[in-house]
This record gives sequence, structure tokens and C-alpha cells, in this order.
Amino acid sequence: MHSGNRQHQGTAVAAHPRPSPAGRTSWSVLVLLCVAQFMVVLDMTVVNVALPSIGRALHFASTDLQWVITTYLLFTGGLMLLGGRAADVLGGRRMFLAGLGIFTAASLASGLAPTAGMLIAARGAQGLGAALLSPAALALITARYTGAQRGAALATWGALASGGAAVGVLAGGVLTSAFGWRSVFLINVPVGLAAALLSLRLLPRPAARPAQSGRDLDLPGGVLVVAGLGTVVLALAGTSSSGWASARTIALLLLGAALLAGFATAERKAARPLLAPAMWRNRPLVAGMAAMFGATGILVGTFFLTTVYLQDALGATPLTAGAEFLPMVLAIGLAAHLAARLLPRVGTRVLAVTGLLLMTGGGAALAAGAGDGYGTGVLPGLLAIGLGVGLVFPAATVSGMSHVRAGQEGLASGMMTTAHEVGAALGAAVFAALGAPATAGLAGLTAGYRHGFTAAAAIAAGLAVIALLAVPSARPAPGVRTSPH
Repeated sequence: MHSGNRQHQGTAVAAHPRPSPAGRTSWSVLVLLCVAQFMVVLDMTVVNVALPSIGRALHFASTDLQWVITTYLLFTGGLMLLGGRAADVLGGRRMFLAGLGIFTAASLASGLAPTAGMLIAARGAQGLGAALLSPAALALITARYTGAQRGAALATWGALASGGAAVGVLAGGVLTSAFGWRSVFLINVPVGLAAALLSLRLLPRPAARPAQSGRDLDLPGGVLVVAGLGTVVLALAGTSSSGWASARTIALLLLGAALLAGFATAERKAARPLLAPAMWRNRPLVAGMAAMFGATGILVGTFFLTTVYLQDALGATPLTAGAEFLPMVLAIGLAAHLAARLLPRVGTRVLAVTGLLLMTGGGAALAAGAGDGYGTGVLPGLLAIGLGVGLVFPAATVSGMSHVRAGQEGLASGMMTTAHEVGAALGAAVFAALGAPATAGLAGLTAGYRHGFTAAAAIAAGLAVIALLAVPSARPAPGVRTSPH
């Protein structure tokens, strides 16, 4: 067993050759991988503003429209661990290209979908492509860059997780108003094709051909985890209509918990587990996952609640609603830029706690401003949450990936991205339920909006305490590799 593990690690390292510490790796690879990841993150939120148009065009039932978003997030998050494992076993380059191809083809199918069922199926295929693409790209970044370059690269990657989601809301409004709802999917096709062609030139083939045994991928574990997460999301997504204490909700939550418990049991017995129990003893990784999970849920919940509020309560058009998120987008970008510069000086813990406290204040401000106009009731809270997210995401990414052994980059990146995508899926479901109006009309909408952001502030405050106690103070230092190997 020991020699087998050593052989696997050697194969994974060969699949992701590291540059010499004495030299610098070109940033062109980072730009390419980030462009591909930007598409994946963008598709979390670009659909939000287009949902009413999609519902009318494809005759969605009002209770089914949320699955255009949730299906994508569910498949992405549920299959991310399997995608991360595949990057380690089959090679990052191979999985990146496979994921990029599936994502691009599924984007075309989504944009051309003639029925509601075909759109939801295509969105699931998009999620599968994203689940292969994202961890492979992050594993390639972690393996190729060292020292100060790795710190800057991981901080940039973390900023994409927040910036892409924020830009998605703005881009959705512009594309829907100018070209119709199908354009929010079709825009990915030329970008994906260009990225694939550049990948063949910029990403070198691995020095050694990695093992290709299906047994190394733990497919039963992958089925159990996606089934468990899917059942939990299905339960939470239905609480707005059936209630939190209904028999349906309780039964689905219990079933989801049983499936996830079965996954944990299967992993302990598996010869080559999808998620090695030892990974949970990596404190920086687990702390980074927790911060990523909670902050993403709040961010996606903010987009959902505020988009509905701006259009249905304040009367904004889709284009105006998208544009009114622009200050938040700029705040995220500014904070992420500052985070990349501050990480080597103050460390991950300070930035994570500061960012979560800003998110707490932003949620409280939005709850207090319910019923007011955009300038006084919405904008201050959006700015605070944007600044907070821009600090938290790079800090969480660096915390999670800075102490990962060679050959485990794909698995660790899969865990980090799973936290991001599952947090998004649960955030959309939970905040949709919390923000559901108790009564019809403007009064009910405003009350639901206030309840949702009160909960967001409480969750962010709790996460700040957890980050203070659990997030290590990692400081990427120039010229020093941040991985134990």
C-alpha cells in the first residue's frame, strides 16, 4: 500500500511538472486558466436577471424556474470532488480540456434549448463540465507556480470566485436586454473554443502518462456524494412552498443525511477513496473551505434577494438592475486587489475576519434599509458585502491551497471548489426560502427581504468568529514555496 501511494504521487507530480524555483513561470498560463474559470463562475449568476424571460419563453412553472440555477450549481458542486480526483489520476491538462469541451458544448445546447426540460438537462451538463474544468485548472496553477508567484496566482483565482459571480449579474442584464436570454449561454461558445485552442498550445503535455484506472476514481463515492447533496438541495429548494417543518422537507433532509453518511462510510472502507480522511486533518484546507462555503452562500443569496427586490419592489428594468450591481462589482475587484498585496504582510486570518465583519455590516445595512430607495437602502450594504467578499475569497483560497502535498492539488482544489459551488447552491435555496414573502404584495416582499438579510448578517458574524479561531495566519513569502513538498 505504501509503495502504491508513492507511485501515485510520483505519477501526479509528473502530470503537473513544477518549474524550477530559480525561474519564473509565464503568466500566460494563469490568464488562460482564469478566463476559463471566469466562464464557469459567471454562469452561477448570469442567468438571474434573465429568469423571467426564460420562464415566459419556455413556459416554466413558477415553482420550477429556480432549477435553471440550482441544477447547474448542484452538478458542479456535487461532482467537484470526483473532478478533483480525476485531475490527480488522469492529469490536469487532460481533465481541463475535457471539462472545457463539455462546458462549451452544453452552453450551446442551453442557448438553443427548445423546452424547459432540455434547458435543465443542458444546465446539468454544464455543471459536469465545470466540475471537471475547475479543479483541474486550480491544480495546474498550484503545481506550476511557486513562491511569490503562487501567492499572487492563488489570490487572483480567489478573486475570480467572487468577481465572476458579481459580473454575471451585470452581464446578464446587458445581454438579456440587448440580445435576448439565449445570449447569456451562447456567449460562452466562442470564448470556450478560443480557450481550447490556446490550451493546446500553452499547456504542455505531461512528461509521463498518468494511470487511467477507473478504480482510482472511486465512482461509487462520487454517486453517493452527488445524490446526498442533491437531496439536501432539493429539500431546501422546496421549503418556500412546503415549509421548513413539512413532512416532505424533513424526509428529504433525512434521506440526504443518510446518503452523505453512506458516502463517509464508503470512503473509510475504499481502497482508493475519493476523499481521503487524512485531508480533513489539514486545518488550513478545512478552514479555507468553511470560509469559502459560507461567504459564497451569502454572496449568491445577496444576488438573488436584491435582484428580486430591485425589479419587483423598486421597479427597475433588467438592464437597470444589472447596472445597479456595478458598484458592488468594483468593490469586489478593489478589495481583491488589496488582498493580493496585503496577504504577505498581514496573513490570511486578518483578511478573512475583516472581510466577514464587513459582510456582517453589509447584511445588517440591507436589512435595515428594506423599504428605502436604492441610494440609501441598498447601495451601502452592497458595497460593504462586496468589499468583504473581495477580502474573504482570496484569503480562503490561499489558506486552503498553501499547505497541500504534491500530487494532491487536484483533490484539494476539488474540495475548495466544492465548498464554493455547494455553498452557492445552498445559499440560493436557503435565502430564497428565507426571503419568500409571508404575505402578498410589496409589504410581504419587503418583509422577506429584511428576514433574508438579517439571517445573512447573523451567518457572517458566526463565520467571523470561526475564522478568528480556525483560519491560520498564512503569509505567502517571496521566494518561498508554500507547499510542504
